Amino acid sequence: MRKLIMWNLITLDGYFEGEKNWDLSWHEQVWGEELEQFSLDQLQSADMLVFGRVTYEGMASYWQTATGAIADYMNSLPKVVCSRTLQTADWVNTRIVNDNVAQELASLKQQGNGNMFIFGSADLSKTLINEKLFDEYRIAIAPVIHGRGRLLFSGGLTPQGLQLLEARPLSSGCTILRYQADGTA
Repeated sequence: MRKLIMWNLITLDGYFEGEKNWDLSWHEQVWGEELEQFSLDQLQSADMLVFGRVTYEGMASYWQTATGAIADYMNSLPKVVCSRTLQTADWVNTRIVNDNVAQELASLKQQGNGNMFIFGSADLSKTLINEKLFDEYRIAIAPVIHGRGRLLFSGGLTPQGLQLLEARPLSSGCTILRYQADGTA
């Protein structure tokens, strides 16, 4: 059975992007060999990537022309984009889920042995949090207070308990937190 894992890089005050889509300036402050290796390790454990529409469009635009080991994984892995409005997906190995997203992703979890990762995609993640579909949360916290933008965890979430699996500080000042969903609240 696949594990559904959220992976996001956020600021200390909880923003996963600034006020505009793809305002990710703090990523450059923490990106380096350690975070790159962590990203590669995650991709090597993955057999599917999942995105909401906005994240999909940005990721597809970037990774389709990027080169290197991470780009190779991003482009070769099967991908699912969850969107009520998207009709076509031109990034290789991508399929669209328009309806019954939680039900479809629960079914996909049963069909593989690797990890399914969701990057960004705060609106989709909110749905999946409320349906208790995440098995693990991996959050990298950048040592930045941004003060404004889009929060990763906004209102309307179902309370859930989590168990800390790992806290890994990086030399950049970033800390990667891994939590397992334990079902308590």
